[in-house]
Amino acid sequence: MPNAPSKARELLSGTDTSGAYPVEYRFTHGKGGNRHLVVVFSNFGVPDDYGWSNGVLNPVRANILWIRDRFRGMRSYYLCEGMDFSLEQSVIGVISKVMNALELTPDRVTLWGGSKGGSAALYFGLRYGFGNIVSIVPQFLIGTYVKTVHPKVARFMLGEGVPEENVRTVDALLPDLVRSGVGRQANIYLLSSPQDEQYKEQVEPFLGLFQGYDNFNFIYSESPHITRHSDVTRRNVPFLMGLINMLADGLPPRLGMVRNGYEEPQRDTSAIKTYLAATSTERPSSIAMPVVTHPVADSEVPVNGVYFTGSAPGAVRVSLWEHGKFLGSPAVAADGTWSWQRDKPWSKGKHLVKAVGWDPEGRKTKGTVVPFTALAADAAPGAGGAAAPGAAPVDAGSPLGGLPAPMVHSPVAYEQMATPAVRFTGLARGAAQVGFRAGGTLLGGTPVAADGRWAWDPGWPWQEGRHAVEVFAVDAVGNESPATQVPFAVVHAPAGATPYGY
Repeated sequence: MPNAPSKARELLSGTDTSGAYPVEYRFTHGKGGNRHLVVVFSNFGVPDDYGWSNGVLNPVRANILWIRDRFRGMRSYYLCEGMDFSLEQSVIGVISKVMNALELTPDRVTLWGGSKGGSAALYFGLRYGFGNIVSIVPQFLIGTYVKTVHPKVARFMLGEGVPEENVRTVDALLPDLVRSGVGRQANIYLLSSPQDEQYKEQVEPFLGLFQGYDNFNFIYSESPHITRHSDVTRRNVPFLMGLINMLADGLPPRLGMVRNGYEEPQRDTSAIKTYLAATSTERPSSIAMPVVTHPVADSEVPVNGVYFTGSAPGAVRVSLWEHGKFLGSPAVAADGTWSWQRDKPWSKGKHLVKAVGWDPEGRKTKGTVVPFTALAADAAPGAGGAAAPGAAPVDAGSPLGGLPAPMVHSPVAYEQMATPAVRFTGLARGAAQVGFRAGGTLLGGTPVAADGRWAWDPGWPWQEGRHAVEVFAVDAVGNESPATQVPFAVVHAPAGATPYGY
């Protein structure tokens, strides 16, 4: 039976260098000539600093513009560096150019984001007069939030030493904007929950400021299934997808007569194509496509033993995708090797994973596609029976026939830790011990229990900043597995503060 066609949409990447700050973006055309634009701002801890980029927006009919919040390697709420708001001007410049190239007016644009991205959606939506704003669990007191939870971001945005005057200035941006009454005609949808630990300080005190706004909608989610900041979004995804398509069709939920449709399939798209071509990063990269050494193409592997290894000389990272859904982005070591493993079993059946290499200039290669089949553990080759028909032959000394890379349960990849005391835990069935390396230096090791579980407490505080640890397993005779890359960051938040990776 043939595989169902992929529902993924073509993503076009580019960098606009016309402003004071280069702005990186992704864009996908609307379906069926839809005459709407959705601008997506990112939250903390998302892959590649693009929010909502895991395929969840594929059903949306509108044109979609994702804007990356990474300027000089740092996040900024799309606002400023050292209180220099020319960064903000560079961002609004890109939004305006795309809107104009699509020949749209501000009322046909929706600004969308969650957490950090929700604050940006509110700020840009109100300040620049866009018609629709969807803000999910935003922070209103931005200066206080970055000072207490993301100190490196605070130093980047507010300046060295994080002057209290600058904290107060950035804290006032959103509240003062709402008090001024700008954008009263916008369709505003704000989502929050009393179970969100940020609600009492960052949202509730400011809801009264929206009195007098023509179509302000507050979606108040209260559920025992919501236990933290990021759960508010996850519990509301079906509603949000319905809302965004209503906005794309010109049907904002409100009373009154509205026009439906807004499709013009035959409309001239040369202006937006010209802009995309002029700023595109889809130029051929100088590096070769990445090589995937495991899984072997068309091989059969157990659902709990799927891992990826390979080489990509000259690349800084490799991103992995399946049917348009982002899986992970392992860094490439100095010798050109890379590896990655998911922390949960794969679904049984056929899979088609694409590996894309990225060079230091942000240009990507074409993808190397690896088809493989995930089998139940007791049916996979090496599980006690004969190899399944069509399976690649297994060499006892190869990674496929040897020890798989260990699973790491904590810290989660790209997690932001508020404490310098970082404890590692995971699973490594068949291993005698697990070892840890960073930059080629052995950090330590820990024995593996009979059920495969392991835990390691280094016993020292980790410095503030980003870290990358390789975790590898060793069997009873000293054979070493491929390594699992674990990138994480220590933010050293003050006591009582919680880092939000979402």
